[in-house]
Amino acid sequence: MNKQCPECGAKIVGRIDKKFCSDACRNSYNNKFNKDSKNLIRNTNNRLRKNYRILEALNPDKKTKTSRSKLIEKGFDFNYFTSIYTTKIGTIYYFVYNQGYLPLEGDYYALVKRE
Repeated sequence: MNKQCPECGAKIVGRIDKKFCSDACRNSYNNKFNKDSKNLIRNTNNRLRKNYRILEALNPDKKTKTSRSKLIEKGFDFNYFTSIYTTKIGTIYYFVYNQGYLPLEGDYYALVKRE
C-alpha cells in the first residue's frame, strides 16, 4: 500500500503508521492546520501570560498590596483571569494561575500567591 504525505505528496517510506515523509512536512502541516483557527486561543494565552508576569513582578514576597493605577500602567487587563476563589465569608479572589488579587477599598489590590 503506497501512502502519500498529506503536506507534499511524496511517498511515505518506513513504519506502517507513519503519516508524513519528514519532520519538516509534519511541522509545516500542523502549523498551517493550527494557524487561523487558534488565534483566539493564542491571543487569550498571551494576555494571561502578560497578566501573570505583572502579578509575579509586583508580588515577589507572596503577599503584598498595590494600586489599580500601577497595574494598569504595566498593562494589566482585568478581563483575563483563570479562576475565581470565594472564601467562606464571601471575599472574592481572582487568580491568574497561582497569582491572585483581591480588590480592596480605594482602588487598591491585595496580591497573593497560592502554593
